[in-house]
Amino acid sequence: MSRTQILLPVSFSLLLLAYLSVFYVNEHEKAILFRLGQMVVSDFKPGLHVMTPIINNVSTFDARVLTLDAKSERFLTSEKKNVIVDSFATWQIGDVGLFYTTVGGDEYQANLRLDQIMKDAMRSEFGIRTIKQLISEDRSELRRTLLHKLSPVAAKFGIELIDIRIKRIDLPQEVSNSVYQRMRAERERVAREFRSQGAETAEQISAEADKQKQVILANARRDGENIRGRGDAKSADIYAKSFGKNAEFYAFYRSLQAYQTAFEKTQDTLVLKPDSDFFKYFSNEN
Repeated sequence: MSRTQILLPVSFSLLLLAYLSVFYVNEHEKAILFRLGQMVVSDFKPGLHVMTPIINNVSTFDARVLTLDAKSERFLTSEKKNVIVDSFATWQIGDVGLFYTTVGGDEYQANLRLDQIMKDAMRSEFGIRTIKQLISEDRSELRRTLLHKLSPVAAKFGIELIDIRIKRIDLPQEVSNSVYQRMRAERERVAREFRSQGAETAEQISAEADKQKQVILANARRDGENIRGRGDAKSADIYAKSFGKNAEFYAFYRSLQAYQTAFEKTQDTLVLKPDSDFFKYFSNEN
């Protein structure tokens, strides 16, 4: 047998042994080293590592963030009313060794455990809150409470709980109708109160406007009377001065005005003496 024929199998065996003696851990993975079925090491960092072939074997697990999309569940509020809740949680493997020993390294089993402890915690938290609090309050407070309560429980399974979110809170149909009727009655009460306040304000504005109108009219009448009085006084003064300058002409002018007014209507009849003062300017003596 030639030397080449001996070296080739030996080289192949060494390469195979070297290949079986190393394993690689990716950045998104966690690994556990077993020796004859017993867990030996579980804190490998990403990179290349060495093991003993045949005696040792390695199992890797996904260390990325995983999502548990929980099914819709009914919970009772403090008012003993049902609410339908949709939620989800994000998690990743924290302690891979504990994760393997508690749930067998199975993601499905981990989701089952996590789903159960989430429901228990939510049942407790929803049971101390009213429907109004669940709908109107900031859900971040509920989220922080659930994370605080569930993180230590999830850690017992090697799970690092990252976040819990409430996607939706629905009411059963019968509860929805009841809540809707109460909300409608409340809105109608508020609307009636606003309308009443508006009517009261309108009455106040109208009364104030009427008051201002009467004040303005009274002031206008007062100013009008004052102006008219001053005009009449001025007119009388002018007449008086004119009469003083030529009393005879003024008397004649006033008589002409009286004739014009008296004879304006042709159907009227005047019964006067011919020598009355009314006709004195018709006399030849004047």
